[in-house]
Amino acid sequence: MQQRDGIAWWQEGGIARIELRRPERANALSTAAASALAAAIDDSLAASPKVVLLTALGAVFCAGGDISEFAQAGPALPALVDEILHALHPALWRLAAAPLPVVSAVGGAVGGAGVGLALCADFVLASRTMKLRTGYAAIGLSPDLGTSYFLARRIGAQRAKHWLMLSDAVDAGTCLASGAVDALYDAADLPAAALALATRLAAGARASQAGIKALCDGLAARDLATHLKLEHEQLARCARSDDAREGIAAFLAKRPAGFAP
Repeated sequence: MQQRDGIAWWQEGGIARIELRRPERANALSTAAASALAAAIDDSLAASPKVVLLTALGAVFCAGGDISEFAQAGPALPALVDEILHALHPALWRLAAAPLPVVSAVGGAVGGAGVGLALCADFVLASRTMKLRTGYAAIGLSPDLGTSYFLARRIGAQRAKHWLMLSDAVDAGTCLASGAVDALYDAADLPAAALALATRLAAGARASQAGIKALCDGLAARDLATHLKLEHEQLARCARSDDAREGIAAFLAKRPAGFAP
């Protein structure tokens, strides 16, 4: 395990774990924490995991940027924002675009940049007590860390504008109904549920999951002809893999497939 500036990361069983550990600061992303999070993402992906699991300690998943640090910056706030996002935005892009499943477990309130971090995942699990509040407009700022992108992709651009401009707290039930999160659990059950999902995904076939993610994530930018060509390419790639041969043999033998780690 590596840990610094409120971020811990380690790998076990093909699952790269990244955990926010600043509960006394609502897991807010200070300059130091943002740098550590970028390092955690890059180190985790470099280890070639099959799944990435994002979690956090405490009652708040992530409150977003560290507002006390923003206040202390005074006139230097633009430079501070540049410093934070220069490292963190590219790392977040690499995480979201990685050819593997990403799971987030939102165990409590989430706001600001924390929304982007949580919703960049392919699977977003949350506790029934979670609340989402974008918060940017309330302090005169606009979104970062992909919050506007991932929120709009999940709930639609029109509704995302409402959530972002009004900054009202949105409860867990509304988040589930709107598609912002994928499933709700009792707070005590969420960690085990997230780990069970990550473990199930880690048992899958790499090329299959990478192909599915590439096909679904880039859908809006492609016409049908381009999409069918990409489907052809991805399926041919999967068909050349040992995992495909194992999957087909397992199907015919009516047994679970044993895909490569």
